[in-house]
Amino acid sequence: MTRQRIVITGIGLVTSLGDGAEANWAAMSDPAGAPVLDTTTCAPFALHPVPPLPLDAQIPRKGDQRQMEPWQRLGTYAAGLALDDAGARDLVADMHLIVAAGGGERDLALDEAIVGELAGMPAEAAGPILNERLANGLRPTLFLAQLSNLMAGNISIVHGVTGSSRTFMGEEQAGADALRIAAARLGEGSGRIALVGGAFIATRWDLLIFYGPGGNLMQGDWAPISARGEHGGIALGGMAGFLVLETEAHAEARGARVLAHLDGVATDTARRRAPGESEAALAALWQRLAPMRAEGPLAVISGTTGAGAAHAEERGFLDTIGADAIRTPASRIGHGVEATFFVHVALAALALQRGALPAPLDPADTGDVVPAAVLVTGMGQWRGESLALLSGAAS
Repeated sequence: MTRQRIVITGIGLVTSLGDGAEANWAAMSDPAGAPVLDTTTCAPFALHPVPPLPLDAQIPRKGDQRQMEPWQRLGTYAAGLALDDAGARDLVADMHLIVAAGGGERDLALDEAIVGELAGMPAEAAGPILNERLANGLRPTLFLAQLSNLMAGNISIVHGVTGSSRTFMGEEQAGADALRIAAARLGEGSGRIALVGGAFIATRWDLLIFYGPGGNLMQGDWAPISARGEHGGIALGGMAGFLVLETEAHAEARGARVLAHLDGVATDTARRRAPGESEAALAALWQRLAPMRAEGPLAVISGTTGAGAAHAEERGFLDTIGADAIRTPASRIGHGVEATFFVHVALAALALQRGALPAPLDPADTGDVVPAAVLVTGMGQWRGESLALLSGAAS
């Protein structure tokens, strides 16, 4: 069976640098640009916060906004941006949806109130009170808003996307696999158009409790990834990225603007029990994608998180492929876990559409070319290796 080519026709992008693809591209193209940081909310951890958004533009009903938590609103908002960018509002009835999500959201105000009340109580007294507070404090709609698959549900409700719906969980790898499977399903003929993406809110102390004990979070004064030392460190960044994918034939038939071709996505999960396993996994993935590479300069949008060992292995892999230029977005916008791969693929598509790369985003970034192809790397902070290869619309 002949596999159909997949194109990207719409981008919904929000990072700490701005709202929308144009705002983010302008900020990243500024040679004097600097990261936007929040160093007080979750001190001593520096975070990249999401900017205020005109939610009414994409989520017009106040009732819908109220029953969502920030992560839900961010993802639903960015999904709407992608639909508008693709001119695909009238195609949502047959559009497939795949979302990469974390473990949902908590009601932090309720958590803090309960922790404050129970502090110092003996366990036998705290247990019954905890159950009572959780049972009485969570409204049914708020409880539902915490579930991982409710982002997809809200996108379906607000934007009317009523094709098949899937939610993937699994940190960075969830984003890469969601994109891979969305593209594969369209390529094999199981649909003509899909909306795929994810979102991440960084300014949540409950997430820092999860990630902090692993020792991978950057503490103290912010520094770009190349200056974080041997052990590195991750600065979490709020962001959302959604993409409208179509078969090339479908996009051509409706006269859609094509931003880039998505030539291939490959993923793996090395065990990382010994040095070099991630680098070897990336090399094997590249062997699968390299034959699809368009002729001409190759640029890389690096998915390094800042975690020391993973960063070193990703750079070891990049040294072997002869890339003409490298850009490191995490040094400017932080790491957005499930959303990162989508955001980086969006930046790659924008670079191909514009025939230029962003300005260097890290002191170690190299090269400045008009890319014919862009390779997006994905390196999970503790597991997961991914590559996506894109080429220009005319390739």
